[in-house]
Amino acid sequence: MANVLVTGGAGYVGSVCGAELIARGHSVVVVDDLSTGFREAVPPQALFYQLDLADREKIATVFREHSFDAVFHFAAKALVPESVKNPGVFFDQNVAAGIAFLEAVRESGVKKFVFSSSAAVYGEPRTVPIDESHENNPTNAYGETKLMLERVLAWYASAYRWTVVALRYFNAAGATDGIGERHQPETHIIPLLLKAAARETDGFTLYGTDYDTSDGTCVRDYVHVLDIAAAHILALDLPEDGRMRVYNIGCGCPFSVREVIRAVQEVTGRKIPVRQGPRRAGDPAVLCANPSKLMQELHWQPRFSDLPTIITSAWEWKLAHAGEPSSGRLEKAGSQARGGI
Repeated sequence: MANVLVTGGAGYVGSVCGAELIARGHSVVVVDDLSTGFREAVPPQALFYQLDLADREKIATVFREHSFDAVFHFAAKALVPESVKNPGVFFDQNVAAGIAFLEAVRESGVKKFVFSSSAAVYGEPRTVPIDESHENNPTNAYGETKLMLERVLAWYASAYRWTVVALRYFNAAGATDGIGERHQPETHIIPLLLKAAARETDGFTLYGTDYDTSDGTCVRDYVHVLDIAAAHILALDLPEDGRMRVYNIGCGCPFSVREVIRAVQEVTGRKIPVRQGPRRAGDPAVLCANPSKLMQELHWQPRFSDLPTIITSAWEWKLAHAGEPSSGRLEKAGSQARGGI
């Protein structure tokens, strides 16, 4: 069994992955600054440090106190609209602080590193579905920061004989019994639609209806957070061979925003008021994965990523947590689908 350091382990995907690691008998230490994560999302069996990754001295202390077999790196700023408006913060936290953290990892001697990347590295696709050989041309600063750290990691793998896996998520979605999406502000389509279904907002704003897609709205590939966690855990079994590998995590079966709206209405049994808005900067029309490389090389198979299962799990989690402070206040309708963590 492995001892794994999970950065960003109080966030959505990081906390699910930490819980799944523990369920499989691994030991987990979580580092998170709680700027966007939630302390209660950290699995109770994990050791927790509230630290800034850019604080190399304190991070070095964590490495001195523990002997890690691998690092799972989820920590990052991930709001795409914010990255377009304020890119400097993203380059500072995702790239500059990320490199400072990599140096602490290097000094510790850990050589297995699994990186939470994003389909945002591709930008507007030239071919669909997208495989890992597709050119990288991000349309927003968030995607650019993910790509930059991927490139840095490739050099670390080459120079220091690290075994690196970069997992490019498409749209993480769904929930477990204990953990669901809870962003502040919320920008992801399914939790926004569920807020509207629960009458916590006055409806849903659909940004852009003139894309070159079947119904004019953005098309995205959704993957359940449990299937994302499974891919990370499979990466633990790779040999330490000093290589960097890049994999898409998606299902290759995308849905338009209008199709997701209909599916949420069917699952919840509630009509959702929808208003139309203009396109937003940084939104590609279509993002759809070709996950065959991950399936062939790591034998990954999505078990929970059909759309009804994703929505049902998220709705059940939301109903179970209806009394929490993030719920129950009428808000203006939010944004449509975004990639990211």
